[in-house]
Amino acid sequence: MYAKPSPSLESTPRGREAQELLRSCVHCGFCLPACPTYRVEGNELDSPRGRIYLVKQLVEGGPVGESTLLHLDRCLTCRACESACPSGVQYGRIVDLGRELAGERIARPLRDRVLRVAMTEALGRRPLFEFMLRIGRWARPLLPAALQAKVSVAGQDGRERRTSSSHARRVILLEGCVQPGLAPQINAAAARVLDRLGIAAVTAPHESCCGALGHHLGRTERALMQARGNVQAYTALLDDGAECVVSTASACGLMVKDYGRLLADDPVFADAARRVSEATRDLSQVIAPADLARAGLAPGSGPRVAWQSPCTLQHGQRINGSVEALLVAAGFRLTAVTGATLCCGSAGTYSLLQPELSRELRRRKLQSLTADGPELIATANIGCLTHLAETSPVAVRHWIELVDEALRR
Repeated sequence: MYAKPSPSLESTPRGREAQELLRSCVHCGFCLPACPTYRVEGNELDSPRGRIYLVKQLVEGGPVGESTLLHLDRCLTCRACESACPSGVQYGRIVDLGRELAGERIARPLRDRVLRVAMTEALGRRPLFEFMLRIGRWARPLLPAALQAKVSVAGQDGRERRTSSSHARRVILLEGCVQPGLAPQINAAAARVLDRLGIAAVTAPHESCCGALGHHLGRTERALMQARGNVQAYTALLDDGAECVVSTASACGLMVKDYGRLLADDPVFADAARRVSEATRDLSQVIAPADLARAGLAPGSGPRVAWQSPCTLQHGQRINGSVEALLVAAGFRLTAVTGATLCCGSAGTYSLLQPELSRELRRRKLQSLTADGPELIATANIGCLTHLAETSPVAVRHWIELVDEALRR
């Protein structure tokens, strides 16, 4: 797809990037059936190909309006289209650029602007989010049913049960912003499993939100500021001998893996950001099935589990089969899941901004996950976990919790 940038973009880094990204699309349409929103809406403008045309209009300075924002906002950024595309179109980068340009040219309603800033700040600041969560849990019986479903019941504080270890091998365990409040037991389980393998899990004292929230809500500068702070925090620990940065939330891991590209033009942080990106791993890349096999777990002895691979894991990080192998090695029996490549509808703040589409996508996802009669659903991202758990007929857990429990039985 050829695009001639408008005079304001021509000869700028963004204009050159846009030309390069758009040129790879050949209009083939393989992305359409892979797109969750297109499957629901049946509107080409709610497909990757349609949205690419909208971004082309933005790049060229063509007529745009509220409908442009509508169709770009409906995109989940699940990147299933990238997995389906035979031409290697980097759609995620295209739609992020489109949202950035749209934010500069199209005025959002005041309510929308305020809501986006509020979500970025409230969800992206861990102490503030945990304070609000405590208030929400206290007032839960008084809240409308829709809000009650969003406020999880407090469970055991997993941070109090973390294993303290002093192994020679150390990794930086990424905390995230909402996971410590919603499900602190996830990283506690990860720390125990890593300790069993002879690896100490340490945390970065000055870590903040990874920046994914602001990045996908069009608050690019806010996201880059958070990325720079995290690069500093992680670099200090990498310099001190930590092997890598490990994430138990696939969305956060994907964002940190992208720091090198996002800060490539930053003269101060470019090299350090690239180092941090290259040193970042999903937890499933650190633990091997052989590690679990040595624990003597009996194959096929555990519950039947439906595996829900988050889009940020399978389409973003392109990690497929790793968690499934670990669950099997831990003794669990995996059930058949149709439509495994389709999004559950969580997508960060999407479930708050696009509730109707989000609920329909969740309904379809749960239908496919539960069709083969699982006793549990396992996933690898806190957003997917909390979103599915709101209406799931079976418990939804993080896969490392299940592995940890199997090892401790």
